[in-house]
Amino acid sequence: MCQMVVDQAVLAKQSLRAMPAGQRSALLRDMASALRAHAEPILRANQVDVSAGAATLSPALLDRLTLTPQRLEAMAVAVERIAAQPDPVGQIVEGRMLENGLFLQRRRVPIGVVLIIYESRPNVTSDAAALCLRSGNAVVLRGGSDAASTNRAIVDALRLPMDAAGVGGALGFVSATDRASIDCLVAMEGLIDLAIPRGGPGLMRAVTAAARVPVVKHDAGNCHVYIDSHTYGMEELAQAVVVNAKAQRPGVCNAAEKLLIHRDAAPRLTARLCAALAAADVEVRADDASRVLAPGARAATEDDWWTEYLAPIIAVKQVDSLEDACAHIRRYGSQHTEAIITSSIDAAERFSWLVESASVMVNCSTRFADGGEYGLGAEIGISTSKLHARGPMGAADLTTTQWVVRGAGHVRG
Repeated sequence: MCQMVVDQAVLAKQSLRAMPAGQRSALLRDMASALRAHAEPILRANQVDVSAGAATLSPALLDRLTLTPQRLEAMAVAVERIAAQPDPVGQIVEGRMLENGLFLQRRRVPIGVVLIIYESRPNVTSDAAALCLRSGNAVVLRGGSDAASTNRAIVDALRLPMDAAGVGGALGFVSATDRASIDCLVAMEGLIDLAIPRGGPGLMRAVTAAARVPVVKHDAGNCHVYIDSHTYGMEELAQAVVVNAKAQRPGVCNAAEKLLIHRDAAPRLTARLCAALAAADVEVRADDASRVLAPGARAATEDDWWTEYLAPIIAVKQVDSLEDACAHIRRYGSQHTEAIITSSIDAAERFSWLVESASVMVNCSTRFADGGEYGLGAEIGISTSKLHARGPMGAADLTTTQWVVRGAGHVRG
């Protein structure tokens, strides 16, 4: 089954590559309409998945899986926003005339066939399909077993306008959810041009161990908020940002998992922030120094600093300096998103250079690390790799470049 789906995508990518930008935009709008027109079967399929997962999934994962009419409408709107974006294919990255009279251009072109492997996030199905179409790529989707019925229903809806346009094969869907399907897909060198896994550590290990194709990892989000010493008068801002970063939607990868507080700010803010988090139904785990100031917190262990909870839990630690905070983040973090709360421009600048994460937030929530919030319409994922793209990946990040050299019979001497 995997081979047939990939073969169809390889054939379809040529038609997609040649499709004019305006036709791809119109097709994306038709896909958004198809999501709305098939809302009832999609939501019905989602109820099957939610019911099956109710006994085994955590509340946060169940929330990520669940579709509502409002969330389905948001998926359709995201596809429409992608349709309205400037088309990246053919964009000139640079151009210049060489001394010998040759005209040199570097332009964006599709990558080819993109494989997306993901877990329990039905919106990824429509986002990935739309972003790949916008960038002229064929896509092969392999979702998790938790959302199998929902993903199938979404693909069935999206394929209708694509089939009508003669490019249905450019949206491939692998229904198998076993490990063998992953091993098969990521070994298809020469057919799959790029693999993007989105999920937990187990999925990342499975993909990287078996991959013979290029991989851009969308790894764990062990995100931190650091409260700097320069925070006098910022108590309300700090509280609002910390609570939002953790509690607004704790089961997503850009939710804060750790809170680091400078020792000079700790007497003013530790008890206040821990109480606000507890009031938002967040379990607080803390080091010894923080528990002196917030005795209601549970004791944190070494494992807590490494853990991406994806749940209403946060670990709190007191640090001696900004440099200590950054050293802690470099050791335990996943290079996803970090935030600093400070009134010092110098501290904010030092923090942004000392951490190596894809996104750095200054006086705002980690929850803004998102393709939609960054104006990308949606995201194929949030890359924690350093090559080929970092942070939220939009349509332009699903292109590569091609050199075009124009001459008039030039030969090299």
